[in-house]
Amino acid sequence: MGIISIEHSDRLFWLGRYSERVYTTLIRFADRFDSMIELGDAEYKEFCARQEIPDIYSSVADFARRYCFDDEDPNSIVSNLTRAYDNAIVLREEIGSATLSYIQMAVYAMNKAKVSEVPLLELQHVRDNIVAFWGIVDDSVDDEHVRSIIKLGKRVERIDLYARMHIDINEMKREIVKLNRRIERTGLNFSRKRLAHINYLIEEDELDYEGLVQEIEALVE
Repeated sequence: MGIISIEHSDRLFWLGRYSERVYTTLIRFADRFDSMIELGDAEYKEFCARQEIPDIYSSVADFARRYCFDDEDPNSIVSNLTRAYDNAIVLREEIGSATLSYIQMAVYAMNKAKVSEVPLLELQHVRDNIVAFWGIVDDSVDDEHVRSIIKLGKRVERIDLYARMHIDINEMKREIVKLNRRIERTGLNFSRKRLAHINYLIEEDELDYEGLVQEIEALVE
C-alpha cells in the first residue's frame, strides 16, 4: 500500500462527495420534477431552500434547465459532476483508468442529456455510470485506504443531503451505521466528539435535521 498525500486524500474524499451529490440530487430532482411542473414556483423554491441553493432562477423551466445543465451555476448538477471529474483525473494513478472511465462516461451522458428532447431519460445514464463507478472502485481499486476515503466522502455527502431533505429517520440511521463502520478505516482526521453527537442525535425521538447537517459538515477535519 502506497502513502497517500494529504492533497490526494482530500481529493479522494471530495470525489466521493461530488459523485454522491450528482447521484442523489439527480434522483430527488427527477422525483419532484412532475410536482414542480404542477405546483409551480413554490415547489422548486422549497427544493432550493432545503439545499441552501440561492434562488437565482426565474421560473420552474429556468430552474429545470439551469440546475441540471448550466456550467456557470456552481450549484448545478453538471458543475458538481465536473468537480468529480476534475478530481478523478488527478487521481488516475490511485483509482486506475478503468475506474476513471465511468466518471468520463457520466460526463458524456450529461452532455448528451443537455441537447436531448427527453433529458430525464438521458440523465438516468448519468446515474447508471455513477453507480458503475462505485462498483468498480470496489472491484478494481486494491488500496483499502483509497476505497475507504471515497466511500466515506460518499457517505458524508449522502447523510448531509438526506438531512437537508428530511429523509425518514430509519433511512438516516442506516446511513449513519455505515458511516461508523467506515470512518476508522480511512486514516483521516475526524472529530470523535462530533461523531458521538451524530450518534446521539440519531437516537432522539425527534431528529434534529439542522443539527445533523452542522455536525456532518464539520466531521472530517
